[in-house]
Amino acid sequence: MATNTTTNNSGSGGPVWDWAAGHGPVTGALSATTGAFAVAATGAAAHMPPGWVLLVGTAGAIGHTISSLRDRLSARTIAMRSASWLVGAGWTTWAMTDGPLTWAALGSLAVLGVGIGTTAHSTLLHEEARELEALAAAERQVAAELSAGRREIAAEWVDRVQRVCGISLRVLAVEMWPTGTGFTIDAELPPGGTTYTRIAQEAAKLSADARLPHGCTATAGPGIDQGRVLIDVTTKNVLEQEVFYPSDYSRLSIHTGIPWGLRTNADEIRAYLREQCALVVGPTGSGKTNMVHTILAGFARAEDVLTWVIDLNAGSAGLPWVRPAFDLYGNPLQGARPGIDWLAGTREEALVMLNALVRIAKHRKTTYQDLMARANTDLLPISPQIPQIMLVIDEGAEILSSNDRELKKLAALILEVIRIARAMGARTVLTALGATSAVLGNLMLRREAKVRVALTGGEKEGMDLGKQFPGSRGLRPEQAPYKGSGFMGTPESEPGLFKSWRILPNQISDIVTATASIHPTLDGPSAKAAGAAYADRWSPERTQWMRDHSTAPATPAADTATPGGGGLNLSALRDQSHADEHDATVQAFLEQIDREFGTAPEPDSGSERPAGPGLNLSALRPENNAARQAALQLLMDAGPEGTGASAISRALAQEHGTTRQTVVGWLKEWAQTGEAVRVGEGTKTRYVHRRHT
Repeated sequence: MATNTTTNNSGSGGPVWDWAAGHGPVTGALSATTGAFAVAATGAAAHMPPGWVLLVGTAGAIGHTISSLRDRLSARTIAMRSASWLVGAGWTTWAMTDGPLTWAALGSLAVLGVGIGTTAHSTLLHEEARELEALAAAERQVAAELSAGRREIAAEWVDRVQRVCGISLRVLAVEMWPTGTGFTIDAELPPGGTTYTRIAQEAAKLSADARLPHGCTATAGPGIDQGRVLIDVTTKNVLEQEVFYPSDYSRLSIHTGIPWGLRTNADEIRAYLREQCALVVGPTGSGKTNMVHTILAGFARAEDVLTWVIDLNAGSAGLPWVRPAFDLYGNPLQGARPGIDWLAGTREEALVMLNALVRIAKHRKTTYQDLMARANTDLLPISPQIPQIMLVIDEGAEILSSNDRELKKLAALILEVIRIARAMGARTVLTALGATSAVLGNLMLRREAKVRVALTGGEKEGMDLGKQFPGSRGLRPEQAPYKGSGFMGTPESEPGLFKSWRILPNQISDIVTATASIHPTLDGPSAKAAGAAYADRWSPERTQWMRDHSTAPATPAADTATPGGGGLNLSALRDQSHADEHDATVQAFLEQIDREFGTAPEPDSGSERPAGPGLNLSALRPENNAARQAALQLLMDAGPEGTGASAISRALAQEHGTTRQTVVGWLKEWAQTGEAVRVGEGTKTRYVHRRHT
């Protein structure tokens, strides 16, 4: 290697020598000749015996020969190095005897330097060529070994397909997956009109014949043309592993697809929902709720998607995506936005949402005609300025098949959205508990929901995969017996095994925070069409049910007592906004209970009664909601150290008259729901709010 020069950074300017660099052909020859001249001049002046120089040169030649052999250099390099030492030593000896300053000595030294440099350069090129050839030979050997392994795989599967399917294949290539979990065979089908489906329908037999582990399959799909077939063979079970949602929360787009999980070869599988609806089926315990959170996470990362969620089970699917953006009183936190754009947990709110969505779809059809004409398309150009609305309905397929009168109203609006809103950028994702005829009996749903997921968890009851994936054979629930595993098919990819990501509550909070700046806002014309129902969707009055943990969202059946019907109409348990109009009735009812059953006195009555039998309905009274919220605020203010029931009850006693027993009940409930964490036992028990854990 040549001595290098670098820029002088000390401020003096000009190049400096890099003394750590090695010698190349030029600098090496220059160093050798100047060194020989210096030794000859010094030796002649000091009358040094010339024999010592020959001894040193011989030792140098022997040393370089040994080191070159150790480095496995070529014979040409060894000879050049040894000859350089010996020739240099010979010239030095002669120059010490006859004088180094003669023209003969200087001329011969120059010739010697040129010869050493030329020979060194030639030798260096030879060594580089030799090294490249060695690397190429090693690569050829690896390729040959790999090719031999592929040829063995090809021969094995040609024989297997012939034996199981009665088809003779000609294998063109075998591609090993980078993840090491399997391989793909690219083969040519025999002439005569044979299709890949002949092999696909025998996937289970091929997997059994290959003795593949449980959770591994051999599936056939279309090749580059209709006369080719691709056979994906999974050799390592990746479905049994719990794979967490990626920590990369970068921007996505509805146009580039939303990742929903992993194939068995560890590749992401994406759902393209610009024009397609989706259906996700999964029985209880299969990981369907977690799959819904995975879907919502993908939509939260999309810069051109607004997500509306309907979950009539108290809005549980959407609450984790809303709560991190609001305080205890329903006020938005600074710089925060919910992970979803609208949440309906009741039938009334769902009706309001669906009617608004229908109005938006119809209004977009007229408002954006000029825009679509300029873009020369009959599809509304979706962008961050005009976002797509993705309607996610948990157990929505059951709503479509329900005979309940109120649910039929919702079903009619859902089908109208599916029918009229494709071009205008509104699509649906529905979930169901099973792939049954009742769920898949709707023609509109079957026709529009081309993205389909079946989370089986090994469950066979109600999982008719043939109905959910028509035309696909060889799919069996026992192939995916693990939670979060199942089958997924899209118009772009054949139905096959996949694994849904695992997403935890704390990661949902992280995603809500990280994607707050990504969410688009509803375009002006659409917001105008949606009206006040959309503008006030996050008002504290509309979202009170999200914060009142002791009550459930009101439903039409609970708003009005059945005339002449039996049972109690405990209107105090409903939304606080309806409590005022029933105060007199509630008070009269409670007084009657007190007279007949001897219940506990009102907290503010000032009287003390010994504990005894009877009903204590004080927790049902409207004022207890304020006391509960105040207790929760005290728990939050306590910080990481937490607090106990006694301290909270003392703080609330004067204003709310809350007893310690009531506070203990609240704390236990919060600990069960995850709102608080219990620390310690006995008299040292305290509770810490989840924000401080």
